[in-house]
Order: sequence, then structure tokens, then C-alpha cells
Amino acid sequence: MPGFSAWRVLDVIWETADACSLVLDAPLTYAPGQYLTVRTPAGVRSYSLASSPFVDAAPVVTVKRVRNGPVSNWICDHVRPGDRLEVTAPAGDFTPASLDDDLLLLAGGSGITPIMGIIRSIRARGQGRPVLIYANRDADSIIFGRELDGLLPVVHWLDRERGLPTAAGLARLLRPYRDREAFVCGPEAFVEVAEKALGLAGVPAARVHIERFTPTSSGEPAPAGPAAVPGPAEGPGPGPASASASASASASSAMTAVVPAADSGVAPVLPAADGEGMAVLPAADGGVTAVLPAAEGGVTAEVTMDGRTHVLPWPAGRRLLDVIIDAGLNPPYSCRQGQCGACAVRMTGGEVDLIHNEILEEEDFAEGYILACQAVPRSSTVSVTYF
Repeated sequence: MPGFSAWRVLDVIWETADACSLVLDAPLTYAPGQYLTVRTPAGVRSYSLASSPFVDAAPVVTVKRVRNGPVSNWICDHVRPGDRLEVTAPAGDFTPASLDDDLLLLAGGSGITPIMGIIRSIRARGQGRPVLIYANRDADSIIFGRELDGLLPVVHWLDRERGLPTAAGLARLLRPYRDREAFVCGPEAFVEVAEKALGLAGVPAARVHIERFTPTSSGEPAPAGPAAVPGPAEGPGPGPASASASASASASSAMTAVVPAADSGVAPVLPAADGEGMAVLPAADGGVTAVLPAAEGGVTAEVTMDGRTHVLPWPAGRRLLDVIIDAGLNPPYSCRQGQCGACAVRMTGGEVDLIHNEILEEEDFAEGYILACQAVPRSSTVSVTYF
């Protein structure tokens, strides 16, 4: 399991009215463009490092407040210098192969955060001459505005002045740089437009590197997975899980996790009393009962969380994390791509395939842990427990 360590917050710097940078007193080894997974009382999310390991004495993550986003709002409202913040080791591969390359950088909103770490690193250790296209709502929402203008050529696209970015409009700006490696980061709507624009401009997909952020059902942006849950279209709050536009999850990376069925303490499902297909399941602690839709055949997930066990129908093609979120529960998660481990849960019965895994090791599987964001069922019932 990825470990969390608590580090002191040296400073909180407000970049805009709704975005702040946290300077951490943490001896981290990281590459430009990587991210940290942060655990708070409001939940777990990942945020990009805006700092450069070659320039900054301490690592810096930048958090943008998101409407209805529990974690970003908790951080912006509560974290102060002197507090301690729990984070994992740096992760992610949204990093240039060389700081000497001339890069084409595209950012939307707080998608500037990992790109800022790349820019600072190029200026400190590289010979590259990057160019940045940066989209924001208006001038007041530009993160790192003054610093950026002194570091490299920046084309600002402001929605209030030019409307939302379009593929054709961006392509006109990108064509002079079509021979470059492109790095794109931002909310999904921006990324989709940027991808189309790069294609129109003649940039090969193999030279396009993307870090996506998609709002979750709670409103909090998080890195997009193959089955992302839609939500408010506010920009990214880095929870990076980077991907090359030419790459996809390979079936060869799939694996099977098997945990022998055991007595999980789950009470039997009682027949529905009202005949409306509802099942009543007593809570594991004998307290309040959970009333849930009965699964009519097929696969079910038995999910124990906060002392209650929920029996959930598991539709074909869905991953466990999505099933749990769709039921209105609030499981921990962050990257949704099998990279950070924030969604790890202990399986007490059944079998699953993990589509992708970059974090769990053999000892984790031996203890029954799986990644909810990557788990698809192999047995008719899968039981998991959140502690």
C-alpha cells in the first residue's frame, strides 16, 4: 500500500482568489510535472507539483477551489502555515524526455500546475525554448500570471474576450509549432478541443502527451479514467494521471486477484417486504439498516463502509469504483488509473481482474488489497471492506 507521510506546511501562497500554493517542508525526490496524492479529513485527491526540483528549495502543490469540491475547499479554507499535510511519494510520468527540447505547452485553468514545474525546470537546467498557450475564464483567473510572462512566450486565451477555445481557433496558433512535442493539461473539455486542434495543426499523436482532469460526482476534479463520472465543468484540480495520446491500457497489463471466500460478517439479505424489488440488509454493527435495490441475477458487490454493508448490482463493463459511486457512496479515490493507490480496498471474498496496476505489490495482494478503480468481476459476488 502507498504510504502517507505528514509534512509541515511552510507557507500558503494565494495565486488567485480561488487558487493557493502549499509549500511543504518535505524532502521529496521528484521529476518535473509529477504529482502528490493528498489525504485530508474531506477525502483524498491528487495535486500537481508546480515547483521544480532544480530550482525550488521545497516542493509546492497548487490547489484551485472548486464549487462543491470537498477536498479543494477544505484545503483552501483550513490549511495554514505550520499545519501538517499527509501526502504520498511523488508519482506520474507527465515529464519531458529532455529539458533541451523546444516544447509546445497547452494548459487550461489549473492545468498550468504541472506545466509550471516543467517550465521552471527548463529555465533552470535546459536549453529548450518552450511556448505556452494558456486558456482561462478571464485575466483574474490566471494562475502564475506575472511569473509566466517573464519566463517564456505566452498566448493567453481568455473566454470572456474570445469565447470558449475552439479546435480551429487553437489550430491557427499551433501550426507554427507542429514539429514539437506537445504537453497538454486541463479539464476534459479543454483537452478534447486541444487534441483536435493539435491534429488539425499536423502534430502527430505520438508526440502529444496528455494529463487529463475530470470533475467527479462530488464536483471535485480528478484525473480521468476510462469510466469517469461526469460532474460540473470547472477546471482541473490536479490529481494527475498522465497518459500519452498514442497509448492505451493494454490487456497484457491485466491481472487477476483472488481472495478465498471468507466469513465477512455480512448479514443475509432479507426478502423484500414491499414487493418492489428492495432488499433490507442489517448494518454490520447492528445499527441502522441499509435499504438497497436488490440485484436481479448477474454480479453483485457487497461493500462494507462506515459500519454498513451495501449489496450493489454490478453491471457489465463497469469498474468497482464506479459502481460504488453510482450507489451514492463516497469511497476514497484519486487518479482512477491504477497509479496512486488511493482507492485501494480489501477484498474479503470473490475474484476480480485488475485492468491496470502500477502501485500494488505481491504483499498487498496477499493481504487482499485491490484497486477499486481498476477492478472488474470474475465471480458472481465480490465482497470488499473499507476500514
